[in-house]
Amino acid sequence: MTAKTKALVAAGSVAALLVAGGFAGLAVGAFGPTTSSSTGGTASPQPSVRTTTGLPSTTKPTTRSATSIGQAFLADWVTDGRVIRRDQGGDTVSEGQAYGMLVAVGIGDEKSFRSIWSWTEKNLQRSDGSFAWRYDGGKVVDDMPAADADVDIARALVLAGKKFDDASYTQSAARVGSAVLDTMTAVTPDGRILLPGPWAQGAGPWSYNPSYAAPASFAQMATATGDARWTELEAGSRAVTGKILDATALPSDWAQVRTDGSVVPLPSATGTAGTVQYGYDAGRLAVRYAESCEAPDVALAARLLPALAGKTPLPMQLDLGGTALNADQSPLGYVARAAAEAGAGERTAAAKDLVAADRLAQSTPTYYGAAWDALGALQLQANALSACSPLKGQ
Repeated sequence: MTAKTKALVAAGSVAALLVAGGFAGLAVGAFGPTTSSSTGGTASPQPSVRTTTGLPSTTKPTTRSATSIGQAFLADWVTDGRVIRRDQGGDTVSEGQAYGMLVAVGIGDEKSFRSIWSWTEKNLQRSDGSFAWRYDGGKVVDDMPAADADVDIARALVLAGKKFDDASYTQSAARVGSAVLDTMTAVTPDGRILLPGPWAQGAGPWSYNPSYAAPASFAQMATATGDARWTELEAGSRAVTGKILDATALPSDWAQVRTDGSVVPLPSATGTAGTVQYGYDAGRLAVRYAESCEAPDVALAARLLPALAGKTPLPMQLDLGGTALNADQSPLGYVARAAAEAGAGERTAAAKDLVAADRLAQSTPTYYGAAWDALGALQLQANALSACSPLKGQ
């Protein structure tokens, strides 16, 4: 990642940084990745690159069930077990493989699950059990793992072990989970948190992506493995997310957790110049918390609703007070608001937003939009991924 001009953010309240339209231009550079990968290559953090320009669509949007949305994602974006970002140059990332596995197990498609997992294991898995995050041109081009993908892969394997009655998946989940816990977590003043990748390890401060925390996944991994560190992650994530939402109406895509327990928004993984925003990363937070079986987590998802409510159309990129930064839309934006609405008990509004997300996904097909269209429906409406989906039967 190219180094840019850096400046440390002064210590103090995060809330004091919220001025006139948000945190645009805030630059932080207290740390950066210098870790080398296990294969000897220089590794860098996963960039948050999303496209808002969809592939051509010739179909008229129709009303679809969670299962049919999932089937469409697998049909449109997966070839021979590889989830291909066709709208982003045709590469593959571990995040996409994880999404494919979750969708496949969510709709009970064992054949697709086996194919996606087999490709992932063969092409991306590292010797320590974690996964290289990016593959392009027939080879891995960045060996650094991304924690959100690895947690999602582990969760998908746990669910597959149960659904498909295959202990080998559960065993694989435990190996992946151990790699995450050993190399991608840190104990902070608020407890254990999930780091974005091994590059973020150290004595602090710690780079943090609020949307990587997945309480339902942590709980499922704790049950499957008996490792108490997963339960610690649930508690630590809840504490840090609570602090974030005490200071700002919306979470930022990236943040820094400091050794004194304060949490500061960042414009990027390493804190280099850019715009602090609620965008394509942070939008996942409400979905991950709304599907939790713990009431405090669901309540955190609901706290995003005031800043998201009443926007038609709903922009995907907002400042931390809820003001639009541009007019771009994404299915994730509507899925995120549906999660916040579901957390607040507004089931009818949530169901309408899921419909809006699916219609946008059909009219403007993108890899990321299609993935979160499917995951949103499965995580919020169905019970195949979580026993506590907030819109079951809706």
